[in-house]
Amino acid sequence: MKKLLSILTVFTVAFGISSFVMKSEDDTINWMSIEEAAEANENGANLPIFVDVYTDWCGWCKRLDQTTFRDPAVVAYMNSHFLNVKLDGEERDDITVKGQTFKYVASGRRGYNELPATLLNGKLSYPTVVFLNADLENLSPVPGYRQAGEFLIIAKFFGDGIYLEKTWDEYQESLQAEEAAE
Repeated sequence: MKKLLSILTVFTVAFGISSFVMKSEDDTINWMSIEEAAEANENGANLPIFVDVYTDWCGWCKRLDQTTFRDPAVVAYMNSHFLNVKLDGEERDDITVKGQTFKYVASGRRGYNELPATLLNGKLSYPTVVFLNADLENLSPVPGYRQAGEFLIIAKFFGDGIYLEKTWDEYQESLQAEEAAE
């Protein structure tokens, strides 16, 4: 009986470790720094950039990480259509992108970094995601928590280049027309 229990324990541990190793790469968004994303595009990646602006104390930021950013459809889409950046809105280290250095600004109880403030058009609200084109031009900040389905609709608007041909309202109308036709 002890031998059987030992074998089962070893099998369970081995299976758990192998499941963790197999899952870890495919079920998460491939995050990088903004500097790495800019460098990747300079080296020919030519992908739009998705930026998740968060803070450590933000509960909705954590929920976004635990739900939306773990949804298999979101993970697959984001990894294939964007360079994905995690950016702490209160980053204390200097961030240098395309020769411009963004610094930490002490302000009240908490400060902020100039880069997230610039990307968010001065409206520091967390979480906010930002879509940039490959040249780091700001396409749109999108504030607030979004569930996976809603998030994918927004991501596809930018990731599929729909924003180049339609306004957001036109895109939403086309989605509603597609739903009605089904």
